[in-house]
Amino acid sequence: MKKITCLLLIQSCFLFAQSKDEQMLKDIYKSALTNAKCYPWLDDLSNKIGSRLSGSDGAAKAVVYTKSQMETMGLDSVYLQEVMVPKWVRGEKETAYMQIGNKKTNLPICALGGSVATSKNGLQAQLIEVYSLEELQTLGDKVKGKIVFFNRPMNPEFIETFKAYGSCVDQRSSGAREAGKLGALGVVVRSMNLRLDNLPHTGATNYGDTPQAQRIPTAAISTNGAELLSKTLKENPATTFFFKQSCETLADVLSYNVVGEIRGSEHPENIMVVGGHLDSWDLGDGSHDDGAGCVQSMEVLNLFKNIGYKPKNTIRAVLFMNEENGLRGGNAYESASNKNRENHILALESDSGGFSPRGFSIDADDANFNRIASWKTLFEPYLIHQFVKGHSGADIGPLKSSKIVKVGLQPDSQRYFDHHHASNDTFDAVNKRELELGAATMAALMYLVDQNGIN
Repeated sequence: MKKITCLLLIQSCFLFAQSKDEQMLKDIYKSALTNAKCYPWLDDLSNKIGSRLSGSDGAAKAVVYTKSQMETMGLDSVYLQEVMVPKWVRGEKETAYMQIGNKKTNLPICALGGSVATSKNGLQAQLIEVYSLEELQTLGDKVKGKIVFFNRPMNPEFIETFKAYGSCVDQRSSGAREAGKLGALGVVVRSMNLRLDNLPHTGATNYGDTPQAQRIPTAAISTNGAELLSKTLKENPATTFFFKQSCETLADVLSYNVVGEIRGSEHPENIMVVGGHLDSWDLGDGSHDDGAGCVQSMEVLNLFKNIGYKPKNTIRAVLFMNEENGLRGGNAYESASNKNRENHILALESDSGGFSPRGFSIDADDANFNRIASWKTLFEPYLIHQFVKGHSGADIGPLKSSKIVKVGLQPDSQRYFDHHHASNDTFDAVNKRELELGAATMAALMYLVDQNGIN
C-alpha cells in the first residue's frame, strides 16, 4: 500500500509540474504575440539606425539605443562592457566587368570584409576558374598573374542550408590568402547564396599572417554573375576580368557589448545568458543577421517582466559586438566572465535569422541533451520539434564554465541565405509574428532550464 501511495504521489507531482509548465508556456507565447516590443525595436535598429558594421557610427548608435531600451524595462542592472573592435570601411561602390575584345559586360560585385583595395585604377587580368582550395593547390604556377575565380556553389541537395553554407564558405574565408601565396593578383568568389539573383553577398575574408604588402584584393560576385562569368569563360578562355574597390582597414576603435540582467531570486550566482550580435554587415541594415537575435534576446527579459516571472537564476541578455569580422565581443565577454569567476549554466544564442522557430541545436552532454529533449511535448503545440545535437552559436562559443549547456535557436532556414550578408537583409524581410514566436521559444526554454536546472 505504501509503495502504491508513493507512486501515486510521484505521478501527481509530475502531472502538477507538467500542468504548471504548460500554463507558463501559454502565458509566454500569449504575451509575445500580443504585447511584445521586439518588432518595433527592430524597426528602430533597421530603419532609424541602419547598418552596424563594427567601429561605425551605426554600431555606436545601436549601443546607445539598445542600452536605453533595456533601461526602460526595470531590470536589475544594465551596463556596457568595453571591447576594442576592428574598423574596416568599404569606401566607394565597387565596379566590375568582364571583357572579350572590346566588349565589356558589367557584373555585380562587393568587396569581402577585411579585403584590401585594388589600385586606384582597378585591377584587370585573365581569369582562372576553380571549385575548391584543393583544386587551387594543384594549379601551382598557372595561378601567377591571374585573378582566381572560386565558383563552388552551395550544395542544393542539403536540406539543412547551414550545412550547404559550411560546405563552401572556406573559399570566401581563405581563398585570397591561399591564392596570394601562389602569385595570384586578386580573387573573386561566388556569393554564398542558394538563389540565383543579382545581389553580391559580402562576408569576412582572412589573410592570416600574410604580410600587408602581399595581401591581394578579393570580392564576391552575385550568383547570376558567377553563372554568366563561368559560361563565358568556357566559351572564351581569354576573357579578362576587371574590378575596382577602395576599401581599407583603419585603427581599432572602442566599442561595447550591451548587457542587461534580472538577478536570480534563489541562485543569483548561476547565470543564464541569452544573446545575439549587435554588429552587422554594411550592405543592408542587418535585420535578420543579427538584429532579430538581439531584439529577441531583449524580449526574453521583457516577457518575464510582463508576466511577472521571477527567475531562480540570474538571466542576462548580452548583445555582442563584432561577431561578423572578429568575434571580439564574444571573447571579451568570456574574458570578463573568467576574471569575475562567474558560473554560467546556460547560454542561448539567436543568430540564424528571424524566421519561424523550429527548434534548438544543443551543445551538451547526453544527460542534459536528453533533459532538454524531454520537453519536446511542451513545445509541440507551438510547432517546435527539432531537438538536435550541434553547434550553438559563435558568440557563446568561447564561454567556459565548470558546467554549461549551450543552445542555438533554429528557425526555418530555407530563405535565410537569400538575405545573408546582402543588401536585401532589411526590415521588410522580417515577419512580425515569426520574430515574436522566436522570442517566445527562447523565453520558454530559458524558463524550463531555470526551473529544472542542469545536471
